[in-house]
Amino acid sequence: MRGRAGPRFWLGFFFAVGLLSGCAAGSALVPFVDSHVHLNDERLQLEFMHRFGGQRAVVFWGRNSDNESIAEAVARHPNQFIAFASISPERGAYRRAWDTDDPTLLKRLDELLASGRFKGIGEISAAHFPGAGFPETDYDPMGPMMNGILTLARKHRVPIMVHVESTRLRELSSLLERFPDVPIIWAHGGYTPLFIARRMLERHPNLYYELSARTWPRHPRSPDYTILRDGKSVWPEWLELIESRRSASSSAPMPAITPGTARS
Repeated sequence: MRGRAGPRFWLGFFFAVGLLSGCAAGSALVPFVDSHVHLNDERLQLEFMHRFGGQRAVVFWGRNSDNESIAEAVARHPNQFIAFASISPERGAYRRAWDTDDPTLLKRLDELLASGRFKGIGEISAAHFPGAGFPETDYDPMGPMMNGILTLARKHRVPIMVHVESTRLRELSSLLERFPDVPIIWAHGGYTPLFIARRMLERHPNLYYELSARTWPRHPRSPDYTILRDGKSVWPEWLELIESRRSASSSAPMPAITPGTARS
């Protein structure tokens, strides 16, 4: 894992596309690493990456995949995909283990990470509002399961991506403080407003604010989730914060998943 000097924003596919859509026709694509992909269609994902300039993508399971199929996809495309392992509670097979704090699930995650096929953990939806086809989760980020997962991230020296809504902000802050040596990627930045993003980044050096799904012109769950001011352009205040958190080395090649190397 890299130190704390790298960029603190991870830019997802839809954010990158949002920026690219404002470029003049015929201009060169801006290379980027897609930091948030639920890999359901391998061919389509590779097509998107080629079309929009994606160099690599952090991939984890979605509705049509699982940890094993993710590892297999990465084996087929090791130069494009980077695998994260997930035991997220929205999946029925794992929810009871979360309800009972079953250590068997942590043992399984430990085995997945020890295999060397996965370079991170996530997405872990500890607290996720309900959506179409997505059951609500609301587990304490400071509870036994999350503490066990973060302990494994520390043991294997890998980052973790968590989905935690703003309703659990205090517990997320406590988790960040308990594991200051573990890079924690906050999926969608919890859909928080600008001042919360700035405050959390200032308080927690190990936090990485990830921006996928924040450049939809109108988010299906709430219209205020977008960071676009007119459906096309990013608010200048958001761009200022993003630029202030970037590193001069952010355009360097990314040989492994290391926090701070995502590119916009």
